[in-house]
Amino acid sequence: MTTGRRPHTCVFGLGWGDEGKGKVVDLLCPAFDLVVRFNGGANAGHTVCVGDETFALHLLPTGVLHDDVIAVIGPGVVVDPIALIGEMDALAARGVEVAPRLRISDRAHLVLQYHKVEDQLAEQAADRDSRIGTTARGIGPCYADKMRRSTAVRFTDLLHEVGLDDRVAAIAESRRAALCATYGDGGVIDVESIVKDVALARERLRDNICDTTRLLHESADGGGTILFEAANGMLLDIDHGTYPFVTSSSTGPHGIGVGAGFPPTWVGCAIGVAKAYSTRVGSGPFATELCDDIGDRIRKRGKEFGTTTGRPRRCGWFDSIACRYAGRLGGVTDLALLHLDTLSGFEEVGVCVAYRYEGETLTTPPASASVLEAVEPVIEFMPGWCEDLQGIRNFDDLPQNTRNYIDRIETLVGVPVSIVGVGPERSQTIVRGRLADMIDLKRLGPATHVTQ
Repeated sequence: MTTGRRPHTCVFGLGWGDEGKGKVVDLLCPAFDLVVRFNGGANAGHTVCVGDETFALHLLPTGVLHDDVIAVIGPGVVVDPIALIGEMDALAARGVEVAPRLRISDRAHLVLQYHKVEDQLAEQAADRDSRIGTTARGIGPCYADKMRRSTAVRFTDLLHEVGLDDRVAAIAESRRAALCATYGDGGVIDVESIVKDVALARERLRDNICDTTRLLHESADGGGTILFEAANGMLLDIDHGTYPFVTSSSTGPHGIGVGAGFPPTWVGCAIGVAKAYSTRVGSGPFATELCDDIGDRIRKRGKEFGTTTGRPRRCGWFDSIACRYAGRLGGVTDLALLHLDTLSGFEEVGVCVAYRYEGETLTTPPASASVLEAVEPVIEFMPGWCEDLQGIRNFDDLPQNTRNYIDRIETLVGVPVSIVGVGPERSQTIVRGRLADMIDLKRLGPATHVTQ
């Protein structure tokens, strides 16, 4: 179903997160009526810069900064209510009233203090090689409770469950005892504080809670257009990523069905976002990682430090094997290739075109993290470019070597590059093909840029 002015669209990452999804969502928002987060939680992070102001968002969809857009948190998101209220208050203090335009699914689950404590203790107890690299925001433990069912708390419970406070207190006491038995330390689990958090969530978010699945269906039936904003990246997908060094949710368009209650077959445009090189935060295999001066140079030029954690990102050459795999999983129709400007000044730029493992050539990522850790990347080098790209607005004005690089990536990934990022600002974007009908750069103006 592609009712209305344009097809329902999903923006998702083709790497391990931090690809620049926020910038692409921000560019697209004015063309849509609703923007929907459908997975993950406060482990996501994007920094939105409006003129001289900077906004850090973790749970709120990027669309909250667009006055005419309804922002939706779907049932597949695990929500830390205190963090969410903090984000809303921070924006309100700066003149951005989010509450009237925010809808939270009554089926979404709450992240509470004991989830975060469990996350921290589990990561600290793991040996160095087996640490997942979690952000310690309680995401995994909350999703685990979702599957256990009896220990889960949903937003609908805030409104309708008699005796919820007593149940939450009992869960917190039980969790403290379990953590003491497992780690010899129950962490700072304050039962009274957790019950107060639940009461505050009930008081502050009551009017934002609704059946968002019904909202999306009614909007689509009425000709409204919906933009789905994925958190994290496809290589962190719980089923298809570099397991076990992954997140706990479905991170691409396939997650829209369960995470938003909206049929993925109704989504007609899937925009995969990638950098012109690869990055990863935390533990896990990274075939093209550059642990040398080149990697450091990319990190510094690209300002590659995590929005949520502040950790320096690991950097490497563009991995077409991983990108093609992620794109095919997500049914990508258009590629947004960002950070081309970061590579300006390199004499040559590399692209991974295959993996080698024990004499065999691999053209898809192996399921085993240990095998992926051991592969040798086959790097194809191309001439670089020295020109500053940030002032270029037309594709044909890009240096020939830059265009050759983009053409090569298109061929290897098998998807047209419809968005080219040559800098952080909105105006530092080149849009080609059918997406030019969705993104009106002149209407958006040059003042805002987003990174994620």
